[in-house]
Parts: sequence; C-alpha cells; structure tokens
Amino acid sequence: MRAPLHTLHVAVLMGGLSSERNVSLDSGILCADALEGQVAKVSRIDAGRDLAQVLADLKPDVVFNALHGVWGEDGCVQGVLETLAIPYTHSGVLASALAMDKNRSKAVLAASGVVVPGGGLFDRKLVATTHVIPTPYVVKPNAEGSSVGVYVVYDGDAPVSAVGEDSWTYGDMIMVEPFIAGKELAVTVLGEADGPRALTITDITPTKGFYDYEAKYAEGGSVHVLPAQLPQHVFDKALRQAELAHTAMGCRGVSRSDFRYDDVNDLLVLLEVNTQPGMTPTSLAPEQAAHAGMDYRNLVRWLVEDASCRR
Repeated sequence: MRAPLHTLHVAVLMGGLSSERNVSLDSGILCADALEGQVAKVSRIDAGRDLAQVLADLKPDVVFNALHGVWGEDGCVQGVLETLAIPYTHSGVLASALAMDKNRSKAVLAASGVVVPGGGLFDRKLVATTHVIPTPYVVKPNAEGSSVGVYVVYDGDAPVSAVGEDSWTYGDMIMVEPFIAGKELAVTVLGEADGPRALTITDITPTKGFYDYEAKYAEGGSVHVLPAQLPQHVFDKALRQAELAHTAMGCRGVSRSDFRYDDVNDLLVLLEVNTQPGMTPTSLAPEQAAHAGMDYRNLVRWLVEDASCRR
C-alpha cells in the first residue's frame, strides 16, 4: 500500500556533474519549494560523487530526480537509486540510458513506427573538415541534452571546425542529421496508470537563431504558442507519436518529445525524447501541464506520487 504523501521524506537531487548543472539547480530549487508543505520533509541535495553515501545516511522515502544531462539523466544515478532500493521519479535505468544515446534511441523509435531524421554517427575530426552529408545539416553530440554543443550548417557554410578542437569534450563520435526546416514543436507525455497521455503541443519560436541552450532557458529566449496552430491531422499525429515514443523507450513519469514539422512538405519528424524535462520558469513541461489544468505544485506532487507507487 502506498504511504500517504504527507508522511513522506522526499530528497530532491539537483545540480550534479553535467554541463546542464545550472539548469538542474534552477529546476531542483523550484521542485523542492513546491513540495514544502505537501510532504513531511524535503531534503535538498546538490548531487556529487558521494551521492550513494549521502542517501544511505538520509534514508529518504522517495527521491525526486531533478538532475539533467550525463550522470543524472543517462541511467547512472538511476542505477545508484536502484541499488539503494529507493523509489525515484522519472524513467528507470534502461529508458534513461537509451534516451541519452541519440543513435540507439533513433533505432528503437524507428523500429516502433516513429518518424526520425536520417544521418548517423561520424568521427568528429572528419566532421570538422568535411561535409559528411549534404547541407543543410545539424551537428550535435550523441549524448548531451538541452541543445548543448549543437550547430546548424547551412548551404555555403564551412564544416564545423569547433568539433575537431581539443576543447571539444562531448565525445569522438558526432551525430550529424539532415536539417528539417519548419516549426519547432514539443509534446509532454504523462505516463498514467491506463497508458501514456500527451498533454498538448507547444510551437516554439526562438527570438534569435535556432532553439539552442540560451533560447531554452534564458528569459525571453523564445516565444511559446500553445496549443500549437497546426492542421488537425498533424496535431493528432504529433500527440500519438509522442505517446508511442514514450512507450517504445520504456519511459515512466513524464517525458517530452521534440519534433520538427516541415509545413511545406507536410513532414513531421521526432528529433529526440527527453526523460528529464526541465522544470524551470521557461520550461515546456510545466507550461503544458498548466495548460491541461495541472499547476506546478500538482505536477511535482503527481511525480512524487507516481514514484511512491513503486515502493
């Protein structure tokens, strides 16, 4: 039997070791604040390599995982929590690791009937000196989130020399995909008891350039329109594809699928599935939940309740 929420000690993991540390701190602080008064105790943990010992000493009933990026989102912390037998929010080890590996996740999604971009993995030294696929294309790390290290190469541009430099820290194999022109869309999915439920679709317009890290998290970095103004058949397809992706990847809790829609060629392509959507003031998942009638506090509460069911 699930323990009542007001009796639980919840540890909120934030910060961490990845390039998305600052975003995670923002998410974690807000999530912890939202839990105050809803649970018996909230412990705020800036997660470091001593995390297992910290949690063993604290003995929380549930962990709210507000980490982003490598280590916190790729199955590593999930494995620690499984070993400690502590229920936790969001996806498990396999889904987290799979979603963080863009190449492997694309293979799983494609096999499940989800439309994904072409392209593939290439050695970064080659990508730095040669157009490995026809322009325009997108260059990005295979295992990073929040559009970290992403470049768009347009017709007439030179190859991305930055990925060949010693300062590049995102791996030797680089994901290169055809650039899909059109709208940037996002769909949040809740993994409810009777199956995944897509909330709505946000149409995202960066105020400058493309939807990079700054556009995602800086105030005024992008304009969000929800629900997105799309042909009904596209709207419905995006919702169903996001739910299918959530299931195919084995996600639980909340996920967010990112799409591009080429309205000239009527082509909808799923770029990636995020198993730890941001929870900052500019983040898409809480914005979509609010549109669906679930405010921030209730979204955080729902995630903890969903995790506590796995005690």
